Amino acid sequence: MPEMKYFRYGPVWVLLSCALLQPAYALDWSRTELHLQYGNLAVPTFAGGGNAYHLIYTVQHASGWKYGDNYFFVDTLDAQNAEFQDFDTYGEWYANLSLGKITGRKIGAGIVSDVGVILGFNWARKPGIKKYLPGLRLSLDLGGFAFANLDFTAYIDDSDGVSSGGAPSETDSFMIDFNFMRPFKIGGASFSIEGHAEYIGGRKNEFGGTVEPWILAQPQLRWNAHERFALGIEYQ
Repeated sequence: MPEMKYFRYGPVWVLLSCALLQPAYALDWSRTELHLQYGNLAVPTFAGGGNAYHLIYTVQHASGWKYGDNYFFVDTLDAQNAEFQDFDTYGEWYANLSLGKITGRKIGAGIVSDVGVILGFNWARKPGIKKYLPGLRLSLDLGGFAFANLDFTAYIDDSDGVSSGGAPSETDSFMIDFNFMRPFKIGGASFSIEGHAEYIGGRKNEFGGTVEPWILAQPQLRWNAHERFALGIEYQ
């Protein structure tokens, strides 16, 4: 599902994923995960550039309710050599309203099983980045996939900017994101490939410089050793 996704670029090894199954209450389903990751990440150019090894502590949550679903994650980045990103926080939140669930009718055709109205928010603490992402979601019916979505959103900047000590503010743009989960088995072992791939259009920063279009893919390969424990690798 994100960012200026300055903080999650580079190879990251997923060491731990714990699924905490919670009481649903008004929710149809709910899943919360705790991740511990270690990897070599690119440092933003405005923070000096280069690469640094990081521990990343993540809380990730997804849930569904009568009229749609929600997703968010919050990363805490712990640079192993003290840099700009040491103990920084980055998060994304997305809420989707299903037009099919709201109307009680099938909305879509072919591989499109539903259409939703989605709203997203991206936030990074130290660089003062804030992005709003309103748009549409196409839910796709792909064989073997637990879910697959294609999102089309605006990418509206509300960042603090350089005058506030943060990253340069930018003009608005757009994002296209494909997010998915594909479970499979090898022998008696359970695996999954999941994650997302996004494209963000080019834009200008507050100095008039060109910010090139952004392509990011974050696939994870997981071995689900237990219902509540998984090991795997993520490459960005």
